[in-house]
Amino acid sequence: MRKVLVIGSGGAGKSTFAKRLGQILGIEVIHLDSLYWNPGWVETPKDEWRKTIETLLKRDSWIIDGNYLSTLERRLEACDTVIFLDIARTTCLWRILKRAVLYRNRHRPDMAEGCAEKFNWEFMRWVWDYPNRTKPKVMALLEKHSQDRQIIRLKSSAEAEEFLRRLNDTA
Repeated sequence: MRKVLVIGSGGAGKSTFAKRLGQILGIEVIHLDSLYWNPGWVETPKDEWRKTIETLLKRDSWIIDGNYLSTLERRLEACDTVIFLDIARTTCLWRILKRAVLYRNRHRPDMAEGCAEKFNWEFMRWVWDYPNRTKPKVMALLEKHSQDRQIIRLKSSAEAEEFLRRLNDTA
């Protein structure tokens, strides 16, 4: 594992998982949210975003966490391993509520400066709809790219913990 994608719904634990994976493997972790969002929750323009992704993918090794379906296929082409945190939406929603309280009016460590955490109904709705709207697209892309890269699907926090523990034991 030298070029790893960590993907999943909002609240699945991507950033935390990626950080721990990076510590075990000794590979830099890149949180896409911290690069995509500008102060005040302003999105990066699409052309600039694609250039940013291309620059990141040229590195010798990386762990990239984040969704961003618009660039997922390109990231899949460049990676050797995908870890899909396929966590229940109720767990994801609970985690989002928890971090909204924990980081209220402050930015999270994996988020861009100037993007204070806040409760957002639209984001909650996106997470709730993820299994029906976004996940089928992700699954189709994973199937398309499954022949020449390792795809690991973890369906619970316990599976994610066990994966990291086993990896740490062999590192």
